[in-house]
Amino acid sequence: MHNILTREDLEALQREYDYRNTTLRAEIAREKMVAAAHGDRSENAEYIAAKQRYYENNRRLGYLRRMIRTSKVADEVRIDECNIGDKILIEFVEDEEQQEITLTTTLKSNPAEWRIGVESPLGAAIYKKKVGSTCVVSSPEGDYTIKILKIT
Repeated sequence: MHNILTREDLEALQREYDYRNTTLRAEIAREKMVAAAHGDRSENAEYIAAKQRYYENNRRLGYLRRMIRTSKVADEVRIDECNIGDKILIEFVEDEEQQEITLTTTLKSNPAEWRIGVESPLGAAIYKKKVGSTCVVSSPEGDYTIKILKIT
């Protein structure tokens, strides 16, 4: 599966990856070397902390590498379709309740604030759809139907 990102999101991930892989990695290596020079590593809190930073940095580098490798830059925006960054007024057909959502990339999603990631069940259902479209959303809680009322 691809991570759909904006060009800016992808560039930000690449900048973070480059920083962590060069500058931060060298800083952590120096910290480990200095701490190791203080003697017994098993009881050396400074060395243990530097080693922990090393592992955390490597975990984040792995995450960034996977995100960059599997990402797909969002297509050019069309005004008549639901795209990343759009505010969209939807109606839950079953209970006729309306809700304004913002369609975002996975990195910026926050369902509590109705910032819906394009790869979530709801986001995937409405991505690239037009006003007036009715979509069935398949979610772990069950299927439901929504209608797109407005795109801003």
